[in-house]
Amino acid sequence: MRYGIVLALLLCWPPLQAAEVDANFIREAARQSGYTEEQIRAWMAQAEKKTSILEAISRPAEGKAWKDYRPIFLQPGRVEGGRRFMQVHHLALRRAENQYGVPAEIITAIIGVETRYGRHAGRYRVLDALYTLGFHYPKRGEFFRKQLLALFKLARQQGLDVLALKGSYAGAMGYGQFIPTSYLEYAVDFDEDGHADLLGSAEDAIGSVAHYLARHGWQRNQPVIRRLRPPRPVPVVKPRKMKPDTTVEAILQQGFVLEGAPLPGELEAVIVRLKGQRGDEYWLGTRNFYAITRYNHSPLYAMAVSQLAEAIAQ
Repeated sequence: MRYGIVLALLLCWPPLQAAEVDANFIREAARQSGYTEEQIRAWMAQAEKKTSILEAISRPAEGKAWKDYRPIFLQPGRVEGGRRFMQVHHLALRRAENQYGVPAEIITAIIGVETRYGRHAGRYRVLDALYTLGFHYPKRGEFFRKQLLALFKLARQQGLDVLALKGSYAGAMGYGQFIPTSYLEYAVDFDEDGHADLLGSAEDAIGSVAHYLARHGWQRNQPVIRRLRPPRPVPVVKPRKMKPDTTVEAILQQGFVLEGAPLPGELEAVIVRLKGQRGDEYWLGTRNFYAITRYNHSPLYAMAVSQLAEAIAQ
Protein backbone atom coordinates (compact mmCIF):
# COMPACT_ATOMS: atom_id res chain seq x y z
CA MET A 1 0.00 0.00 0.00
CA ARG A 2 2.88 2.36 0.89
CA TYR A 3 4.53 1.68 -2.48
CA GLY A 4 1.21 2.31 -4.23
CA ILE A 5 0.79 5.67 -2.50
CA VAL A 6 4.33 6.75 -3.41
CA LEU A 7 3.81 5.72 -7.04
CA ALA A 8 0.52 7.62 -7.22
CA LEU A 9 2.19 10.75 -5.81
CA LEU A 10 5.01 10.50 -8.34
CA LEU A 11 2.58 10.17 -11.22
CA CYS A 12 0.60 13.20 -10.08
CA TRP A 13 3.63 15.35 -9.35
CA PRO A 14 4.13 18.05 -11.98
CA PRO A 15 7.27 17.86 -14.15
CA LEU A 16 10.35 19.60 -12.81
CA GLN A 17 9.94 22.60 -15.10
CA ALA A 18 6.70 23.60 -13.36
CA ALA A 19 8.68 24.12 -10.16
CA GLU A 20 11.12 26.37 -12.05
CA VAL A 21 8.32 28.83 -12.79
CA ASP A 22 7.85 30.92 -9.66
CA ALA A 23 4.50 31.75 -8.14
CA ASN A 24 4.81 35.42 -9.08
CA PHE A 25 4.97 34.54 -12.76
CA ILE A 26 1.93 32.24 -12.47
CA ARG A 27 0.02 34.95 -10.64
CA GLU A 28 0.92 37.64 -13.15
CA ALA A 29 0.05 35.40 -16.11
CA ALA A 30 -3.37 34.75 -14.60
CA ARG A 31 -3.90 38.44 -13.88
CA GLN A 32 -3.00 39.56 -17.41
CA SER A 33 -4.80 36.80 -19.29
CA GLY A 34 -7.92 36.21 -17.24
CA TYR A 35 -7.19 32.48 -16.91
CA THR A 36 -7.03 30.89 -13.47
CA GLU A 37 -3.70 30.24 -11.81
CA GLU A 38 -4.53 26.54 -11.94
CA GLN A 39 -4.90 26.67 -15.71
CA ILE A 40 -1.61 28.56 -16.16
CA ARG A 41 0.15 26.10 -13.86
CA ALA A 42 -1.28 23.16 -15.81
CA TRP A 43 0.05 24.56 -19.09
CA MET A 44 3.46 25.29 -17.63
CA ALA A 45 3.61 21.73 -16.31
CA GLN A 46 3.38 20.57 -19.92
CA ALA A 47 5.98 22.98 -21.29
CA GLU A 48 9.19 21.29 -22.38
CA LYS A 49 12.73 22.60 -22.42
CA LYS A 50 14.14 22.04 -25.92
CA THR A 51 17.89 21.92 -26.41
CA SER A 52 17.36 22.38 -30.14
CA ILE A 53 15.79 25.78 -29.46
CA LEU A 54 18.77 26.91 -27.40
CA GLU A 55 21.08 25.70 -30.15
CA ALA A 56 19.08 27.52 -32.83
CA ILE A 57 19.08 30.87 -31.07
CA SER A 58 22.83 30.62 -30.50
CA ARG A 59 23.52 30.47 -34.26
CA PRO A 60 20.99 32.70 -36.06
CA ALA A 61 21.28 33.18 -39.81
CA GLU A 62 21.79 36.89 -39.16
CA GLY A 63 25.23 36.04 -37.77
CA LYS A 64 26.43 35.19 -41.29
CA ALA A 65 28.20 37.51 -43.72
CA TRP A 66 25.97 39.09 -46.38
CA LYS A 67 27.56 36.94 -49.11
CA ASP A 68 26.33 33.82 -47.27
CA TYR A 69 23.03 35.24 -46.04
CA ARG A 70 21.79 36.57 -49.37
CA PRO A 71 21.60 33.20 -51.20
CA ILE A 72 19.26 31.82 -48.53
CA PHE A 73 16.50 34.21 -49.61
CA LEU A 74 17.34 35.38 -53.14
CA GLN A 75 16.47 32.08 -54.78
CA PRO A 76 14.45 31.66 -58.00
CA GLY A 77 11.86 29.57 -56.18
CA ARG A 78 11.28 32.22 -53.55
CA VAL A 79 11.05 34.95 -56.20
CA GLU A 80 8.55 32.94 -58.23
CA GLY A 81 6.61 32.14 -55.06
CA GLY A 82 6.38 35.86 -54.37
CA ARG A 83 4.99 36.53 -57.83
CA ARG A 84 2.33 33.88 -57.35
CA PHE A 85 1.47 35.25 -53.89
CA MET A 86 1.00 38.71 -55.38
CA GLN A 87 -1.22 37.36 -58.13
CA VAL A 88 -3.45 35.47 -55.70
CA HIS A 89 -3.67 38.28 -53.14
CA HIS A 90 -3.37 41.33 -55.38
CA LEU A 91 -6.55 42.99 -54.10
CA ALA A 92 -5.54 42.78 -50.43
CA LEU A 93 -1.97 43.87 -51.23
CA ARG A 94 -3.10 46.93 -53.18
CA ARG A 95 -5.57 47.86 -50.47
CA ALA A 96 -2.82 47.58 -47.84
CA GLU A 97 -0.50 49.66 -50.02
CA ASN A 98 -3.14 52.37 -50.39
CA GLN A 99 -4.03 52.38 -46.71
CA TYR A 100 -0.56 52.17 -45.15
CA GLY A 101 1.77 53.35 -47.92
CA VAL A 102 3.85 50.15 -47.92
CA PRO A 103 4.47 48.71 -51.40
CA ALA A 104 2.85 45.36 -52.16
CA GLU A 105 6.20 43.78 -53.03
CA ILE A 106 7.70 44.76 -49.64
CA ILE A 107 4.77 43.16 -47.79
CA THR A 108 5.09 40.08 -49.97
CA ALA A 109 8.86 39.86 -49.48
CA ILE A 110 8.58 39.96 -45.69
CA ILE A 111 6.07 37.10 -45.73
CA GLY A 112 8.32 35.31 -48.20
CA VAL A 113 11.43 35.68 -46.07
CA GLU A 114 9.58 34.72 -42.90
CA THR A 115 7.57 31.69 -43.99
CA ARG A 116 7.88 31.18 -47.76
CA TYR A 117 4.44 32.77 -48.14
CA GLY A 118 2.85 30.82 -45.31
CA ARG A 119 4.13 27.37 -46.25
CA HIS A 120 6.68 27.08 -43.42
CA ALA A 121 5.34 28.81 -40.33
CA GLY A 122 7.44 26.86 -37.81
CA ARG A 123 7.73 23.43 -36.23
CA TYR A 124 8.16 24.23 -32.53
CA ARG A 125 5.38 24.49 -30.02
CA VAL A 126 5.21 28.18 -29.14
CA LEU A 127 4.76 27.28 -25.47
CA ASP A 128 7.97 25.23 -25.50
CA ALA A 129 9.93 27.94 -27.33
CA LEU A 130 8.93 30.72 -24.95
CA TYR A 131 9.33 28.56 -21.85
CA THR A 132 12.78 27.37 -22.97
CA LEU A 133 14.04 30.87 -23.75
CA GLY A 134 12.23 32.55 -20.87
CA PHE A 135 13.60 30.27 -18.16
CA HIS A 136 16.74 28.71 -19.65
CA TYR A 137 18.28 31.51 -21.71
CA PRO A 138 19.42 34.15 -19.20
CA LYS A 139 20.73 36.50 -21.89
CA ARG A 140 17.18 37.36 -22.96
CA GLY A 141 15.08 35.61 -20.37
CA GLU A 142 13.13 38.68 -19.34
CA PHE A 143 12.11 39.41 -22.92
CA PHE A 144 10.84 35.88 -23.55
CA ARG A 145 9.00 35.68 -20.23
CA LYS A 146 7.18 38.82 -21.35
CA GLN A 147 6.28 37.01 -24.58
CA LEU A 148 5.01 34.05 -22.60
CA LEU A 149 2.76 36.32 -20.57
CA ALA A 150 1.50 37.83 -23.82
CA LEU A 151 0.89 34.35 -25.25
CA PHE A 152 -1.63 33.53 -22.54
CA LYS A 153 -3.34 36.89 -23.01
CA LEU A 154 -3.46 36.34 -26.77
CA ALA A 155 -4.85 32.83 -26.37
CA ARG A 156 -7.63 34.20 -24.18
CA GLN A 157 -8.50 37.00 -26.60
CA GLN A 158 -8.34 34.90 -29.77
CA GLY A 159 -9.61 31.59 -28.42
CA LEU A 160 -6.34 29.83 -29.32
CA ASP A 161 -5.20 26.44 -28.03
CA VAL A 162 -1.98 27.14 -26.13
CA LEU A 163 -0.77 23.56 -26.49
CA ALA A 164 -1.39 23.39 -30.24
CA LEU A 165 0.25 26.61 -31.45
CA LYS A 166 3.33 26.07 -33.63
CA GLY A 167 5.92 28.65 -34.63
CA SER A 168 9.60 29.49 -34.84
CA TYR A 169 12.28 28.69 -32.28
CA ALA A 170 11.74 32.24 -30.95
CA GLY A 171 7.99 31.80 -30.51
CA ALA A 172 6.90 33.76 -33.60
CA MET A 173 3.70 32.68 -35.35
CA GLY A 174 1.76 32.81 -38.57
CA TYR A 175 2.41 34.07 -42.09
CA GLY A 176 4.43 37.06 -40.91
CA GLN A 177 5.94 35.45 -37.79
CA PHE A 178 4.61 37.85 -35.17
CA ILE A 179 5.76 37.31 -31.61
CA PRO A 180 2.89 37.45 -29.08
CA THR A 181 3.37 41.10 -28.07
CA SER A 182 3.45 42.17 -31.73
CA TYR A 183 0.38 40.07 -32.46
CA LEU A 184 -1.50 41.85 -29.67
CA GLU A 185 -0.27 45.30 -30.72
CA TYR A 186 -0.25 45.26 -34.52
CA ALA A 187 -2.59 42.53 -35.81
CA VAL A 188 -5.52 43.90 -37.83
CA ASP A 189 -8.70 42.28 -39.08
CA PHE A 190 -8.01 43.10 -42.70
CA ASP A 191 -10.54 40.68 -44.17
CA GLU A 192 -13.19 42.18 -41.86
CA ASP A 193 -14.54 38.88 -40.55
CA GLY A 194 -14.42 40.08 -36.94
CA HIS A 195 -11.21 38.21 -36.10
CA ALA A 196 -7.54 39.17 -36.60
CA ASP A 197 -6.18 35.79 -37.65
CA LEU A 198 -2.49 35.85 -38.52
CA LEU A 199 -2.27 32.06 -38.50
CA GLY A 200 -4.86 31.22 -41.11
CA SER A 201 -5.73 34.41 -43.00
CA ALA A 202 -3.26 35.66 -45.58
CA GLU A 203 -5.34 38.83 -45.91
CA ASP A 204 -5.07 39.62 -42.19
CA ALA A 205 -1.34 38.91 -42.36
CA ILE A 206 -0.92 41.29 -45.31
CA GLY A 207 -2.71 44.11 -43.52
CA SER A 208 -0.86 43.45 -40.27
CA VAL A 209 2.62 43.49 -41.85
CA ALA A 210 1.80 46.80 -43.54
CA HIS A 211 0.37 48.18 -40.30
CA TYR A 212 3.51 47.15 -38.40
CA LEU A 213 5.82 48.93 -40.85
CA ALA A 214 3.64 52.03 -40.93
CA ARG A 215 3.66 52.22 -37.13
CA HIS A 216 7.46 51.99 -37.22
CA GLY A 217 7.91 54.99 -39.48
CA TRP A 218 7.48 53.76 -43.04
CA GLN A 219 7.47 56.74 -45.42
CA ARG A 220 5.15 56.53 -48.40
CA ASN A 221 6.76 56.82 -51.85
CA GLN A 222 10.30 56.87 -50.46
CA PRO A 223 13.11 54.44 -51.41
CA VAL A 224 14.46 51.75 -49.10
CA ILE A 225 18.07 51.18 -50.09
CA ARG A 226 20.41 52.42 -52.81
CA ARG A 227 23.86 51.27 -53.87
CA LEU A 228 26.84 53.54 -53.19
CA ARG A 229 30.18 53.58 -54.97
CA PRO A 230 32.84 54.41 -52.39
CA PRO A 231 35.67 56.87 -52.95
CA ARG A 232 39.34 55.92 -52.77
CA PRO A 233 40.52 55.75 -50.09
CA VAL A 234 37.28 54.55 -48.49
CA PRO A 235 36.24 56.52 -45.40
CA VAL A 236 35.97 54.54 -42.18
CA VAL A 237 32.37 53.36 -41.75
CA LYS A 238 31.92 52.18 -38.19
CA PRO A 239 29.26 49.60 -37.29
CA ARG A 240 26.22 51.45 -36.06
CA LYS A 241 22.53 51.15 -35.43
CA MET A 242 20.47 51.36 -38.59
CA LYS A 243 18.54 54.47 -37.58
CA PRO A 244 19.44 57.23 -40.07
CA ASP A 245 21.86 59.65 -38.43
CA THR A 246 22.91 61.77 -41.40
CA THR A 247 21.63 62.94 -44.80
CA VAL A 248 22.12 62.03 -48.45
CA GLU A 249 23.99 65.29 -48.97
CA ALA A 250 26.41 64.59 -46.11
CA ILE A 251 27.12 61.10 -47.44
CA LEU A 252 27.84 62.38 -50.93
CA GLN A 253 30.13 65.04 -49.49
CA GLN A 254 32.32 62.20 -48.19
CA GLY A 255 32.95 61.18 -51.79
CA PHE A 256 30.39 58.40 -52.16
CA VAL A 257 28.55 58.24 -55.48
CA LEU A 258 24.88 57.32 -55.50
CA GLU A 259 23.89 54.86 -58.20
CA GLY A 260 20.65 55.43 -60.05
CA ALA A 261 18.37 58.45 -59.92
CA PRO A 262 19.31 61.29 -57.56
CA LEU A 263 17.72 61.61 -54.12
CA PRO A 264 16.88 64.79 -52.18
CA GLY A 265 19.96 65.97 -50.30
CA GLU A 266 17.99 66.51 -47.10
CA LEU A 267 16.66 62.91 -47.04
CA GLU A 268 17.67 61.17 -43.80
CA ALA A 269 20.01 58.26 -44.43
CA VAL A 270 22.65 55.92 -43.03
CA ILE A 271 25.62 54.17 -44.66
CA VAL A 272 25.31 50.37 -44.58
CA ARG A 273 28.46 48.31 -45.10
CA LEU A 274 28.15 44.61 -45.88
CA LYS A 275 30.56 41.78 -46.68
CA GLY A 276 29.72 40.82 -50.25
CA GLN A 277 31.11 38.25 -52.66
CA ARG A 278 33.69 40.73 -53.96
CA GLY A 279 34.52 42.48 -50.72
CA ASP A 280 32.80 45.31 -48.88
CA GLU A 281 29.57 46.69 -50.34
CA TYR A 282 28.26 50.14 -49.42
CA TRP A 283 24.60 51.05 -49.43
CA LEU A 284 22.52 54.06 -48.48
CA GLY A 285 19.68 53.12 -46.14
CA THR A 286 16.65 55.35 -45.59
CA ARG A 287 13.97 55.58 -42.92
CA ASN A 288 12.18 52.75 -44.72
CA PHE A 289 15.25 50.54 -44.41
CA TYR A 290 15.25 51.30 -40.70
CA ALA A 291 11.52 50.45 -40.49
CA ILE A 292 12.23 46.98 -41.88
CA THR A 293 14.96 46.47 -39.24
CA ARG A 294 12.28 47.03 -36.58
CA TYR A 295 10.74 43.79 -37.85
CA ASN A 296 14.07 42.00 -37.45
CA HIS A 297 16.93 43.99 -35.96
CA SER A 298 19.44 43.11 -38.66
CA PRO A 299 20.66 45.03 -41.71
CA LEU A 300 21.08 41.66 -43.46
CA TYR A 301 17.37 40.96 -43.01
CA ALA A 302 16.37 44.37 -44.33
CA MET A 303 18.68 43.94 -47.32
CA ALA A 304 17.21 40.50 -48.09
CA VAL A 305 13.67 41.87 -47.91
CA SER A 306 14.58 44.85 -50.10
CA GLN A 307 16.30 42.80 -52.78
CA LEU A 308 13.67 40.05 -52.77
CA ALA A 309 10.95 42.72 -53.16
CA GLU A 310 12.83 44.22 -56.09
CA ALA A 311 13.20 40.82 -57.76
CA ILE A 312 9.51 40.04 -57.28
CA ALA A 313 8.47 43.44 -58.66
CA GLN A 314 10.58 42.93 -61.76
